[in-house]
Amino acid sequence: MNEEQQVDKEIFECDVLVIGSGASGMASAVTAAYEGLKVLVIEKEPKFGGTTARSGGWLWIPGTSLAKQQGIHEAPDAAKTYLKHEATTHYDEARVSAFVENGPKAVDFFTSKTAVKFDMPPVFPDYHAEARGGVQGGRSMVARPFDGRELGPLIKNLAPPLPELTVFGMMLGSGKEIWHFMRVFRSLESFVYVTKRLSRHFLDVARYGRGMTLTNGNALAGRLHKAAADLGIPVWLSTTARKLVATGDRITGAVVEREGQRVEIVARQGVVLACGGFPHDIERRKALFPHAPTGREHFSPSPQANTGDGLRLGESAGGWVDGSIPHAAAWVPASVTTRSDGSKGVMPHFIDRAKPGVIAVSQRGRRFTNEGNSYHDFIQDMVKASKGEKEVSSWLICNHQTLRTYGLGCVPPSPMPIGKYIRNGYLKRGKTLAELASAIGVAAQALQETVSKFNVHAVRGEDPEFGKGSKAYNRYQGDALHRPNPCVAPIESGPYYAIKLVVGDIGTFAGLVTNENSQVLTRDRKTIPGLYAVGNDISSIMGGNYPGAGITLGPALTFGYVAGQHLAAARNGERSNANKSTLAQPRAA
Repeated sequence: MNEEQQVDKEIFECDVLVIGSGASGMASAVTAAYEGLKVLVIEKEPKFGGTTARSGGWLWIPGTSLAKQQGIHEAPDAAKTYLKHEATTHYDEARVSAFVENGPKAVDFFTSKTAVKFDMPPVFPDYHAEARGGVQGGRSMVARPFDGRELGPLIKNLAPPLPELTVFGMMLGSGKEIWHFMRVFRSLESFVYVTKRLSRHFLDVARYGRGMTLTNGNALAGRLHKAAADLGIPVWLSTTARKLVATGDRITGAVVEREGQRVEIVARQGVVLACGGFPHDIERRKALFPHAPTGREHFSPSPQANTGDGLRLGESAGGWVDGSIPHAAAWVPASVTTRSDGSKGVMPHFIDRAKPGVIAVSQRGRRFTNEGNSYHDFIQDMVKASKGEKEVSSWLICNHQTLRTYGLGCVPPSPMPIGKYIRNGYLKRGKTLAELASAIGVAAQALQETVSKFNVHAVRGEDPEFGKGSKAYNRYQGDALHRPNPCVAPIESGPYYAIKLVVGDIGTFAGLVTNENSQVLTRDRKTIPGLYAVGNDISSIMGGNYPGAGITLGPALTFGYVAGQHLAAARNGERSNANKSTLAQPRAA
């Protein structure tokens, strides 16, 4: 049965039901199917890929063969030491050990047995590389670009990338591709590269209706779906799980709604919850996001369908969500923009904050953090700086030269026009700092003093107040060609610009409590037979922290693999026991 066929009966039988088609769900499905299980994937949205399809596509997995091929060999316990430092009070030895042990195995499995491939830059530092166990590279990898034509007609069902992260609808590959686009008119090599890339993209759009060079998360989602298609795994789109079905104390399926009809799925081995967490569950946000007292003071670029279905299904079966985790989501500073169709978009700010000539100020007009730090760390400091204010927010500030060199948020660098962003209010402008301060509602004197104080040291590439550019991750996201500090330059002449930052996320951390096999647990730590959870539906092994690029997708792929392997082992064990039981039966006379 493929995605286009109708369900012609009220009961569908399989070995494993996977609810969700992001990286974690598809990893579970592909692993289980490769081991011989009959798998069905259902997806609530009309497109597959979930949050993965609009993500950066990075995975954080230590100790892989990809790293070793580059001569990067970690000390045996370095990764666990680092994760213990990061997770602090929520360090889970059993699950961390399972992740560290199985992560490299998962990568080897997918890269050798399926269409999934990765590239690893030799240097991409952990976000806290200076901490014990942190490293300068060898843990973060990204999905290799993928030709969408390999999906055949299934390409039409792949969820598109986040519009705010595209150029002419084209998602740029991380690293060197972004570098070329930023230097398109400053380097002949970059100009030639960008011209070829854009030409190929426009030809694809004219012929296929979309670009076919998939990068980042779109490439990962596409590759995983190709792996699933190669194994004959059906994926039912626009299908919502309504409730789990139990036989005794074991979860044996679910009731789903598809094309207006209810279908009971019998899953002989079990159900895997991979619904993408709860970024759009207003009530759970209200309970777990301190900055969102009504649940609405939050802006997530995640798919709107990620409303906590997996968590509710797990709770209905006796599972529980750990709300004590220090940070319930992977925070990211975001700006809210107006798209061409009038709808609102959410732009996550990953790299612009680290560029030279960019600073962030609070509503009081004062700097409050090292702007080059990770997005998760930046938000924590922004929340503190907003204490006593009406909302949790801040402003990114730069001048005209910096804006046209690097861009800022949704605003592209030169030579792309910026007028529409000024007209719709996304980008604020002032000929002087006092004029900009008036436009953004902060005290002019405070903003002027802040910039003046910053400039005194910035002319020498220094930032004694917050140390911008002093950490490996800062420098990686800065401008390597800018000297002496890739992250620091003075903000000297106008006009000046500002973009408002609010709190967003790139996935939730608080989730169902699971064990090292990704089985859902009750409050008394007992497994719920037949029920697994993966991805953002489980409590993060990072303990509410964000130690490196890809700490959501790395565990997603790994525990998807773990769940698939465990389901297959359980089925094989049952078959072995059945065979033994048959052999033990006396023969009829």
